[in-house]
Amino acid sequence: MRALIDTCIIIDGLQSREPFCKSAQTIFLASAGNQFIGCITAKAATDIYYLTHHYTHDDKTSRSILGKLFTIFDVLDTAGMDCRHAIPSAISDYEDAVMVETAIRTEIDCIVTRNIHDYQKSPIPVYTPEDFLKKLESLN
Repeated sequence: MRALIDTCIIIDGLQSREPFCKSAQTIFLASAGNQFIGCITAKAATDIYYLTHHYTHDDKTSRSILGKLFTIFDVLDTAGMDCRHAIPSAISDYEDAVMVETAIRTEIDCIVTRNIHDYQKSPIPVYTPEDFLKKLESLN
């Protein structure tokens, strides 16, 4: 299974944000353990860098964290066509619509986010971290 992991989940795990960090960190471990193929978008990588740098105030540390993330998660390119297809999307949040279009084009099986409300019209299944972990457990 290939799952696109939303930025909020990555930040939850990296910054140990309660009460979300345990599920996020379990997703990190499951991806690192090849229980599924975890992915992030290239745009998410820049957002993760920005948020991590804001948290650590250190470029070298922030880049090191990204390097480690890239060993756990594949990075998907967002194409111009994804941005164009997202404009008329039924998904009201444009950034989320771009993420869905990237997921469709790259044949992702599901999206994992805490913000499932904005993805109600997604043609791809969307799971909370807890529901995703339950699904993953049932598959393994």
